[in-house]
Amino acid sequence: MDIYEQIHTHITAVPHLQEWPDLLSIVQRSVARRPENWQLPGVACRAVGGQTEQAIRVMAALACLQISIILVDDLLDEDPQGEQQRLGTPAVANAAAAFQAAGLTLIRDSDYPPATQLALLTCLNDMAATTAYGQYLDTLGVENEAAYWQQVQLKSAPFFGAAFQVGALAGGADQTTAGQLRQLGLLYGRIIQVQDDLKDVMAQPAGPDWLPGRSPLPILFAERVQHPDQERFQQLRERVSEPATLVEAQEILLRCGAVSYCIHHIVNGYHEAQQLVGGMQLAENAGFLALFDELLAPVQELFMAVGQEAPRFRPDSQG
Repeated sequence: MDIYEQIHTHITAVPHLQEWPDLLSIVQRSVARRPENWQLPGVACRAVGGQTEQAIRVMAALACLQISIILVDDLLDEDPQGEQQRLGTPAVANAAAAFQAAGLTLIRDSDYPPATQLALLTCLNDMAATTAYGQYLDTLGVENEAAYWQQVQLKSAPFFGAAFQVGALAGGADQTTAGQLRQLGLLYGRIIQVQDDLKDVMAQPAGPDWLPGRSPLPILFAERVQHPDQERFQQLRERVSEPATLVEAQEILLRCGAVSYCIHHIVNGYHEAQQLVGGMQLAENAGFLALFDELLAPVQELFMAVGQEAPRFRPDSQG
């Protein structure tokens, strides 16, 4: 049985979920996508000397909480692909609450020592509360870069901080080490958010990040930082549903420095992560290093997609 089958088994064994067909169908669809970030606790568990099997239950709990977060996010964004399109808003609102409870139930009913259970429950509950506040702030909009980073810190990064922290706790790490890995996870989440912003705004056709009220980092930069094409960019944003207009707007993102600014944050975060990992006493750090290495590849792919030569920014680069 692979990891995702084990996660599915744990989740569907939670009381009430067994009797709730809509929730079982959501679990089935979610597991079928095999989200890679469900495996992050396993990376953290192995890093502190544990075995993947020790982290399966926290993976299942984290999966439940992420499903809950996504259901709420899709409701707030009125996502056309969201579960509410199939099940309706009332059903999905109740499902989100049920999945959050299911995640905590998986920890409560686990075989982890009581002290570990309490630490796990505290971590996951704090993550859920922080993310909820971040989702609320997201509904208010982002007016400047400081607000953008606050939103990332509260809405996007906490999931990854918790993923690393619960994995470490499941592997037997002490609170200090688990806290260090939480900080590494928060950094990972910030890089992921910038990377996603960059990928979404450079995709074709135009995605929801171009809609009014949305402020991914590249668009925020192009609209707020003074440059020769600033006014033109603001005009184009209103018409990016037209392919030629979108291409022109994306060219401005490249020309004005918005793309370079995002890459700057990704690469700086990569170097910071290497320093953090290097300063920890871990049984195995290759998993974390590989995770952060993977974050550099999409940047190169992005430049190739827009017909530009990828810059040499890896640590072993001479440029």
